[in-house]
Amino acid sequence: MKEKRKILIIGILIIIVAALGSIGCYYWYQNTYYVSTDDASVSADLVNVTPQISGKLLELNIEEGDTVIKNQILARQEMVNLPDSSVDESLIRSPIDGIVIKKQGTIGEIWSSGQTLATLIDPDKLYITANIEETKLGKVRIGQSVTITIDQYGSKKFTGKVKSVGEASQSALSILPSSTSGTFTKVVQRIPVKISINKFNNKILPGTNAVVKIHVK
Repeated sequence: MKEKRKILIIGILIIIVAALGSIGCYYWYQNTYYVSTDDASVSADLVNVTPQISGKLLELNIEEGDTVIKNQILARQEMVNLPDSSVDESLIRSPIDGIVIKKQGTIGEIWSSGQTLATLIDPDKLYITANIEETKLGKVRIGQSVTITIDQYGSKKFTGKVKSVGEASQSALSILPSSTSGTFTKVVQRIPVKISINKFNNKILPGTNAVVKIHVK
């Protein structure tokens, strides 16, 4: 009976050691060949639509979600003390091909030159902003392949490449002042890394969460 118990205990210990060894190998492999983070999201360059002159808004021909083309007339303002030859200045046009993600104007309101009437994005130029810990940044290089999982699409995999690495940490870019108290807690800083998304057919929403795995070897 004692021999059987001894054999059983040895067998259990072997299984535990094998399991711990497998886990250790897995984490070694992941940390050696990849830099991963779930502190990432889909981003887009925001393009503002602004009037050239100040005046009452007479027409507004867009809604959020509309697709527009470059130079399309989106709105028209009232012309006050302007010659007929300046009629084009009262027309508010789209600066890019894109999608309206935010409309702020209402017909009848007075809008000033340079005031944001709507915000557009180009849905074909989305990218991922991933915040990488400073301790892992030394492994990251422009051009490295990236596997991307976007929460909006569950386990579906997208691919991309590292396009640029930030020149400052997120804390350095913060508008909040640094603490001047006598206490100090060291915090691992995160650096923004821009990742392009390879050709995709899905509608991806800016701001949605993502997980990235950068292939560093």
